[in-house]
Amino acid sequence: MFHAPPECRCRDTLTSLRYRYWPDHLLGEILSKRWTETAIPVILLLIVGLALSRSIDNFLSPASLADTARQAGEIGFIALGLALVVIVGGIDLSVGSIFALTDFCALYLLDVLGWPVPAVVAATLLCGALLGAVNGVLIGYLRLRAFITTLITLIIYRSAYDLLIQRYSNAIASAFPDIPSWDFIGGGSIFGIPTVALVYIVIAIFGHIFMTRLRPGWHITAIGGSRRSAYNSGIPVRRTIALCYVASGVLTSIGALFFASRLGTVGGDIGVGLEVIVLTATVLGGITLGGGKGSVAKSAVGVLIVLLITNGLTTMNARGGVNRMALAGILLVAAMVDIRWQKNRTRIISKVYVAPTYHALPPPPPTEIGQGGPFEQNDKLRDVELIGLGRIEAPEDVILDRHDNLYAGSRHGDIVRFLAPDYQKMEVFAHIGGQPLGMAFDREDNLYICIGGMGLYRIKPDGTVEKATDETNRSMRSVNDDSRLRLADDLDITDDGLIFFSEATVRYEMDEWPIDGLEARGNGRIICYDTRTGATRTELRGLKFPNGICVASDGQSILFAETFGCSIKRYWFAGPKKGAVEVVMDNLPGYPDNINLASDGNYWLALVGMRSPSLDLAWKMPGFRRRMAKRVPVDEWLFPNINTGCVVKFNEQGKILESFWDLRGENHPMITSMREHRGYLYLGGIANNRIGRYKLDNADPDFVQYDKRWGKLS
Repeated sequence: MFHAPPECRCRDTLTSLRYRYWPDHLLGEILSKRWTETAIPVILLLIVGLALSRSIDNFLSPASLADTARQAGEIGFIALGLALVVIVGGIDLSVGSIFALTDFCALYLLDVLGWPVPAVVAATLLCGALLGAVNGVLIGYLRLRAFITTLITLIIYRSAYDLLIQRYSNAIASAFPDIPSWDFIGGGSIFGIPTVALVYIVIAIFGHIFMTRLRPGWHITAIGGSRRSAYNSGIPVRRTIALCYVASGVLTSIGALFFASRLGTVGGDIGVGLEVIVLTATVLGGITLGGGKGSVAKSAVGVLIVLLITNGLTTMNARGGVNRMALAGILLVAAMVDIRWQKNRTRIISKVYVAPTYHALPPPPPTEIGQGGPFEQNDKLRDVELIGLGRIEAPEDVILDRHDNLYAGSRHGDIVRFLAPDYQKMEVFAHIGGQPLGMAFDREDNLYICIGGMGLYRIKPDGTVEKATDETNRSMRSVNDDSRLRLADDLDITDDGLIFFSEATVRYEMDEWPIDGLEARGNGRIICYDTRTGATRTELRGLKFPNGICVASDGQSILFAETFGCSIKRYWFAGPKKGAVEVVMDNLPGYPDNINLASDGNYWLALVGMRSPSLDLAWKMPGFRRRMAKRVPVDEWLFPNINTGCVVKFNEQGKILESFWDLRGENHPMITSMREHRGYLYLGGIANNRIGRYKLDNADPDFVQYDKRWGKLS
């Protein structure tokens, strides 16, 4: 195995020790994670609760807490509905008027018409759904502005409520029905816990599962993040937005039901200013007004903070105007912090989160013409044949099936198939939704694909798309939650159905891969997915942007590329050397990407870009890169060059046998993958708008990678 010189090991040890005990690195991890965006409001809640308990006698007594729980439940339902609308990218200012109307509906049906309680509950929920549906249709389907639309419906609904109570308030106020079930809804408790709080907990748990584990919840978050991207991914944007407003109306009506059963009033001030309260709770809890981010826990914490503040001010005999001014001030400050944080979040985090380490590489072997050596530049790819020119974008990997059809990914989230034999006819084989990266067929001709930001997916021969895995067990040693697969990259499949695939980085998202290169830290890993059991486990950690994966000819090991390590390594997953890792090539002149089998038993390797002296030098200077991350705009950082690359063939011992260049950079200056198939080499590149085909000399014209491994189709 390769070992760094003593001075390198010393400096690397000092750097790693610094970041083991230095708070900056951990602070960056903490600031960037979603769970801390909830932790900050929780800390604020504890501070507010502690301050009020010390200032007001019996503020946290059981009776006071029970009353707070009832109010929190009623307002909490409204806040849940508003949070749903804000996460999807909208806003609802009419919740106070909807609350008032549904409160009136419940009391009118019960006290005036004498309906039974179950019918009252069902009708009130239906009323809330219809009121929310008006907003949903106008905003979701007719695409009106959410702010002005809900402001108008606020006025209309409030006017309708005022007209109704002028006529029916006396009839409702004079009725005092003695209905135990209705009284239990408003004032009952189970084991000392108010009914409204228990119902809220149940719905909140369901809401958490809905938003974090179910596809419709993911759709809501995706729409809030980017409506155009969500639409391009096939998500029904208009319908989902409309249904969020319907759900907001239903949740508001649930809060109104508990309020009506508790107080039984239809006063003129019901619901007035409620939109400010729940909006303050939403923002204060950490749900961003820009949409795309939020959770049930944040909504609940925000409600508790607002209630503690308002109840505390009320207990201290503050006037109603003071309460409203306090809430408005809090809302203003919270909105300012939210907007400024979202605008400057990347810049702020980069100052503490980006943690470069010492990374030394020996001088690269020569590639210039006349210098000699296995990497000497040539123009063999000058006349490469082009397939799909201008009809495909970002084919990072290419692969052929046993019928000679050619497959490639597209940045639009499609798997495109070019039909044999001339590859002129192109069709969309399947729509994935994310950026397809590495691809591999199994014995049954299922196409497994690594998708950046989504995980490992499977496409059946009929085009049906299925998720294989998108998470693994979290490492308890890591502050960073590495259970979710952020950047699944390349893969290969063993004879017994194990899928080994690389995750280039566990710290950064797909579009942030250059920052991982700036750090040059071992943030990547190799993961194994067992098709027989469905289990996913991490095999190797601490790798510097692992990329290409290829099952070796011995069937007991894999070859994998460390892109920023400029090396190829072998990992034994079976046999007498199981668990061992050794270096095959340790000083490449460029950054290795995908690896695939050649017909003669050797291996093909794509070098996606070539090393530069400036970055090689900067990798030895972590302090310089840290200052650069803090003081220089991101688009002016030093990044790995991926503009010019080549294809090389190497053997089991790591000896370079041949290299292929496009000297003038006209056809394939940037290459991320290659596949040998029936005497041709097919080339892909994530920055290209075409696929290349190069005729190989002395290659086996009958070589089909999967026929060789698993036998021909019966």
